[in-house]
Amino acid sequence: MSVPHCATSHSDVEAIYRAHHPWLLGWLRRKLGGSDHASDLAHDTFVRLLSTQTARGDLQMREPRAYLTTVARNLLINHVQRQSLERAWLDTLAQMPEPMAPSPEERLLILQTLHQIDAMLDGLPPKVREAFLLSQLDGLTYAQAAERLGVTERTIKRFMAQAFAQCIVLVC
Repeated sequence: MSVPHCATSHSDVEAIYRAHHPWLLGWLRRKLGGSDHASDLAHDTFVRLLSTQTARGDLQMREPRAYLTTVARNLLINHVQRQSLERAWLDTLAQMPEPMAPSPEERLLILQTLHQIDAMLDGLPPKVREAFLLSQLDGLTYAQAAERLGVTERTIKRFMAQAFAQCIVLVC
């Protein structure tokens, strides 16, 4: 099936969907090992395509599969990071003595907060993000974080300022 060279309307997005959705779904299933999440991620990929087209008024696309792969890969990375975060939280809960364990409502609030923090840090370069997490979650001093990352303490301070600025921008 031929797809328009330049998508400029919702019908063009629909044509891209019809032409490439089965392929994208298969690609995601392979990446996720047949997971049910593949359908959700494929859907989210096309929602992102539609919102981009709507926001810009047009959508220049020479290689739809390359574009869809890039968007889907980013969504997949976010999905894997969320799952990892949830697993770490559940592991922490499992190690808590029963009387100290938070209620189901508190667990949900904490998990939602962790997802919000993760989203705030998502746009940061990997070393900046890691420095922030080492300092704020692992409790390392700036000197310890610098040693672990192989950078100077001054660089860690710069990283932390960048991370805090990102958090402030996204909260406001």
